[in-house]
Amino acid sequence: MWRRSPISVIMLDASRPSICRILPPTAADVMNLAPAKSCQLRQFVPTPRRLLAGGLGMFAMVAGFTTVSASELDAFGDITFDRDVMAVLSKAGCNAGTCHGNANGKGGFMLSLRGQAPEFDYQQLVQVASGRRINRVEPEKSLALLKATAQVPHGGGKRFDRESPEYRIFLGWIERGLSRADPSAESVERLEVAPADRVLWGTERECALKVVAHFSDGSQRDVTRLAVYEPADPLVQVTVDGVVQFNRPTITMVLVRYLDQQIPVRLTYRPAMSEFTWQSPAARNFIDERIFARLRQLKINPAPLAEDRVFVRRAHLDVLGVLPTAEEAQAFIADPAPDKRDRLIDALLERPEFADMWALKWSDLVRNEEKTLDAKGVELLHQWMRQSFADDKPLSEFVRELIASRGSTYDVPPANFWRAHREPLVRAETTAQVFLGVRLQCARCHNHPFDSWSQDEYYQWASIFAVVDYEIVENDRKDKFDKHEFVGEQVVQIKAEGTVTNARTGLEAVPRFLGCDADIHGDRLQELAAWITRTDNDKFARAQANRIWYHLMGRGIVEPVDDLRSTNPPSHPQLLDDLAKEFATHEYRVKHLVRTILQSNAYQLSSRFDAQSVPAAYDEQLYGRAVVRRLSAEQILDAQSQLLGVPAEFEGYAAGTRAGEIAGVERVRRKLSDDDQFLRLFGKPERLLACDCERRSTSTLGQALSLVGSRSLDKRLKQPDNCLGKLLADNLSPEDAIRLLFWTALTRDPTAAELAATIQLIEETGDRRAAMEDVLWSLLNAKEMLFRY
Repeated sequence: MWRRSPISVIMLDASRPSICRILPPTAADVMNLAPAKSCQLRQFVPTPRRLLAGGLGMFAMVAGFTTVSASELDAFGDITFDRDVMAVLSKAGCNAGTCHGNANGKGGFMLSLRGQAPEFDYQQLVQVASGRRINRVEPEKSLALLKATAQVPHGGGKRFDRESPEYRIFLGWIERGLSRADPSAESVERLEVAPADRVLWGTERECALKVVAHFSDGSQRDVTRLAVYEPADPLVQVTVDGVVQFNRPTITMVLVRYLDQQIPVRLTYRPAMSEFTWQSPAARNFIDERIFARLRQLKINPAPLAEDRVFVRRAHLDVLGVLPTAEEAQAFIADPAPDKRDRLIDALLERPEFADMWALKWSDLVRNEEKTLDAKGVELLHQWMRQSFADDKPLSEFVRELIASRGSTYDVPPANFWRAHREPLVRAETTAQVFLGVRLQCARCHNHPFDSWSQDEYYQWASIFAVVDYEIVENDRKDKFDKHEFVGEQVVQIKAEGTVTNARTGLEAVPRFLGCDADIHGDRLQELAAWITRTDNDKFARAQANRIWYHLMGRGIVEPVDDLRSTNPPSHPQLLDDLAKEFATHEYRVKHLVRTILQSNAYQLSSRFDAQSVPAAYDEQLYGRAVVRRLSAEQILDAQSQLLGVPAEFEGYAAGTRAGEIAGVERVRRKLSDDDQFLRLFGKPERLLACDCERRSTSTLGQALSLVGSRSLDKRLKQPDNCLGKLLADNLSPEDAIRLLFWTALTRDPTAAELAATIQLIEETGDRRAAMEDVLWSLLNAKEMLFRY
């Protein structure tokens, strides 16, 4: 008599009892067996007669199995480990970083992060821990299935039901013989998701996605059920079958992932807008055309243009980092010429503060700080950057000079860039992130979970930077135990050879550019500088255009601003392409792109909007109004100095130095002044990271207390020869004095109520100086003073 089981075939014969085991059966063996029929044993091992009793007991167990039927399994086709089981592990979240994909695993069970290593995962499931996770004889009692279905305690909870396709695939894989990972099997080349971009209106709160995987053998398969869905908005839900569900108006991105491929889908839910009328705002250039087209699609009218007083203040802060003087603002507003905004933009771009502003921004990025570079190196690098922006040097040339630099850090200022980045892996990550907008850090330990870069590509890229070396001419550091402090001249040298070791293979990695197979011959840094900035490398143009847009508009088209990857799509893809093209076409000149953005109506919009028709969720994503943001630490301190008429004081810098002119962070091993501490408190970065994100703009209680009554502020407020002393000496009337203070601080006249209240305060106090100090203190703490709007 024959009984069939996907794992064991047991033969009972009254004359010669024995048990034969198939090791292992093929899928065809299992699927072709029929009840009460014979079969050909592909391979068998006779079992000793003494195990007959145990074999009979096993027969009783197997005969009572409930298995996946052939018809059920046929619905999935051939079940493979690489394509099907790995997809189930991802769908269930088993290989996520918070679960068994963690670097240390969970509960003694480890999987590769997001399924990057199928062969490793097969061993972990089938062979490691004496194979206890898989029950070949009783597949339904496999520990992996029991835990996933919560039939036994599981720290990760229930991952899928026994009636689910995931369960049937996993069980079928075991019953069909545990097919191994096959590196030569067809791979997924791309995913196709429909819809890729859709707007839902009114009561239509759900959108069903369909995911099709295209394989290397030319075949395709609907993988909607097995795909993983990760919405960017935590309040948006996606069912296991790919139905996106909204419970509030929002714009979101859903990352769709299947095996090693992933693609973003942009979805928007808007309330019904049956009464909407597009107001047809004028477009001054391609920026307006792209932004207004998106707003019209979503039935959102942009805010009106900002008033002249708002525009002149905004432009001064964004281009120069300082407030306009009362005279500058009043003259601009009084000018009746229709082209006065364009003329103001041109004038601001030629002022020296423009170069100060961009030297400050790039000092943050290239880690221009004193502990590593020393005070002289900081000053030299800052002066070189400042002069580059003053001369409107093409940014491509600026970057080439940084990357290809070598020699004395005192004679060749750009060489300080390499002095600040002393390890090959740090150089590799910084160069990719700052110049190409590629964050490679995750690929140091494993294939990048959100981008296409493999661990091997990471180390090939890092090998480029292994040739950088240093001759330390002098190191007069104060702390002899601090190996990270350098005081003295260094010479950046380029060795003839040098590689890094691939952490995955243990072998030396061949130097290669990102995404390129060709080897590098010759001077690596010079070839790297040319490769990064060449015209057909659009990563450079897109990354830099996005950064310039971010600094002017308050939000990048891609956010974070230096994380440009396919799974982090731009809010306005065509606009980013247009900006990059415009930047490249005009020789990567920063002033040209800044001018183009400032001249757009999109930049000049008011920050006011109709909160009822435009939810807050849309504010920063659509550029339908100006983004309100707090001034930077340097801008706040310089604005205070400008209003008070008394400069701040910084340790180691000449009197009268603005905060925006400081080359480094702060003087090392010196007592910091109150104003140095103010900058630190309000978010000036330590420049330990090559990232715009290190600069903080969040508000804290300490900041509020500092504004209310810091020692430095109180000292300058009471200084006899400050702005109040000059106003009183000029014998201005209270009304004129108050107007001048309002124009200097807020770029506007006081309202009638504000003017009446301040005059009343002066009259009631009896001490005009004390009353004016109170008025000035109030202006210094006003929201209009502290925010760019």
